Amino acid sequence: MKLDSDLQAIQEVRHFLQEAKAAQKQLEKMTQSQIDAIVAAMAQAAESEAERLGAMAVEETGFGKVADKKEKNLFVAREVYSAIKDMQTVGIIRKDDVKQVWEIAQPVGIVAAIIPSTNPTSTVLFKCMIALKSRNAIVISPHPSALRCSQESAAVMRAAAEKAGAPPGLIHCLSFPSLEASGELMKHKLTDLILATGGTAMVKAAYSSGKPAYGVGPGNVPVYIHQSANIPRAVHLILQSKTFDYGTICASEQALVVDQAVKAELVAELKRQGAYFLNTEEKEKVGSILTIGKGMNPNVVGRSPQVIAGKAGIIVPENARVLVAEESEVGHAYPFSMEKLSPVLALYTVSDWQEGCHRCIDLLELGGLGHTLGIHGEDLSIIEAFGLEKPASRIVVNTGTTFGGIGATTGIMPSMTLGCGSYGNNITSDNISPQHLLNIKRVAFGIKEMRAEPDTNRVVALVAESLESSNKLSITRDEVAQIIKSVLSEMQLHT
Repeated sequence: MKLDSDLQAIQEVRHFLQEAKAAQKQLEKMTQSQIDAIVAAMAQAAESEAERLGAMAVEETGFGKVADKKEKNLFVAREVYSAIKDMQTVGIIRKDDVKQVWEIAQPVGIVAAIIPSTNPTSTVLFKCMIALKSRNAIVISPHPSALRCSQESAAVMRAAAEKAGAPPGLIHCLSFPSLEASGELMKHKLTDLILATGGTAMVKAAYSSGKPAYGVGPGNVPVYIHQSANIPRAVHLILQSKTFDYGTICASEQALVVDQAVKAELVAELKRQGAYFLNTEEKEKVGSILTIGKGMNPNVVGRSPQVIAGKAGIIVPENARVLVAEESEVGHAYPFSMEKLSPVLALYTVSDWQEGCHRCIDLLELGGLGHTLGIHGEDLSIIEAFGLEKPASRIVVNTGTTFGGIGATTGIMPSMTLGCGSYGNNITSDNISPQHLLNIKRVAFGIKEMRAEPDTNRVVALVAESLESSNKLSITRDEVAQIIKSVLSEMQLHT
């Protein structure tokens, strides 16, 4: 009897979880050197297959550029691997000889990984590597529009891990992705933790599952350009970042907020470096296709400026790298003010840094709370003010937010999953890495004694005895106080 597709998908989830559970119990017993060898092999495989997997992602989803998808895969294989390869994740990982506390790493068990369509292959490679580094199994729920490339990425990771000595069954990728399958995966008793990258609804479902979850919110990233900025350098970095993979990384710039004092210079430099400014009519036409309801239009996400223009019924030059629209309002009624995972930017003008501060907060509150904010400038006092006041987990200074946010051009932990903290209803503001997939146990030795509190009844009895022995029928308050102090002092000496 043939099962219907929903039942078949749910049954597959249960089967994968059972296999993953058995395999994880074996992985948990491996040594640090064995784990490190497995992860090294996975990184090598990711590097070897980076271009092929990137091409598969573009072909299947229609998002982005092959060369940039390859670079994202290489970022995982090289930068993420370099950051985690020496991380201790087995046994006693730290000893504090002064406080006499040992920290012991324990894997969480099975990680349920939700994968987006915008960055499917790099996210699968990343989540598989950090899961096995922390001795966990992983079951992947891919986006339906990125099924084949996600499955192939998982297969590459699984083959490399098993060849290096990992037990079979640690890495699985669902064959029948659906809301029902994802729901079963997230809520099943064998799932221990959820690592969700995707749309707001999916992340909300992860947090509603009853399981520990790391979710990633949207990134409506504003970039403030202060009058102290090196404008040609700032524009170069912004366009390099925004055009990378046609803007599909959630840390990419969404709006530029510029001081009036340097606006003319900025606009001239943007045009010189390939930005195309939309006129009023063109802005209206492009704005009409950017969103569907309150969300992004998937037919615009990750497309070139020329394709987006064509869908809007306008023509832009072949050398146009990004479309820019001047804007003055923020809200769902103003599509350029929202997250646009495409080479499209809004441009706001402000009188000074205080107004710029408020405008950036408006943009973050619209749809990017807790994610990322950029600033270009040389005035450290302004940079400090932005760092202190903005509700963003990553304040990226004088670099592209795409690369700075993921840790490619900054000292932040390299990662493809960026937490938004309580600002964005996430449990962490960190860039996710293996330590987030570990339970840390602590062995703590006694290093001090608890101070014994005096027994009140004993104090009273001793006071009475003292009074009787002194044969005093009357006694002053000061004399009583002195007797009690003497008794308490005696008790303290004997404890």
